Amino acid sequence: MDNLVGVSPQNMLLHGPTKLLLDTYHWHSPKLGIVASYTPKDRDVEDHFGIFRGVDQIEAFAQATIVSCGTFLECQKQKCDPLDLKDQFIPAFISIGAVYFQNYLEKGDTFISIGSIKFYKFRQMVCDGRIYKVPQGLNLDEYFSHFNEDRLKAYDLSDDFGLVAELNDITGRALKKELFNKD
Repeated sequence: MDNLVGVSPQNMLLHGPTKLLLDTYHWHSPKLGIVASYTPKDRDVEDHFGIFRGVDQIEAFAQATIVSCGTFLECQKQKCDPLDLKDQFIPAFISIGAVYFQNYLEKGDTFISIGSIKFYKFRQMVCDGRIYKVPQGLNLDEYFSHFNEDRLKAYDLSDDFGLVAELNDITGRALKKELFNKD
């Protein structure tokens, strides 16, 4: 596997089905970054007036970037699949830098997380990026089929995409399970 495009996030992430905030990988350069999408479901906005909260946007971005990209690179390093890692590691936030919300998302709004890897070493990853609301009816796989690293770095998207959030220094690390109390 050269990248995550075409891989189901359910096969890549360690999260359970009600905590999975990622539908599809659309573009991925393993050492540089990723573009992935999600459409909030009923369960995601329950008791929140139909709004997909900012904290959930951060979690969706983290799953698309530091968790997905970090898991991919660790699988390559260990020559294994994500299920093998599930027995060894738990993904965890270490820190969150500045986050600036420009807009909001509602149930049914498809959005992309576009993230750039700033640092990766010893199962720790730091990403910057943005969340954009996707124009209605746009085929994301087709749109990103000719995407490249320069466009990623410049957040080069059509003006139809609506900026929702800018995220800086989103940091996570795969922690060894043996560090946790198993009682």
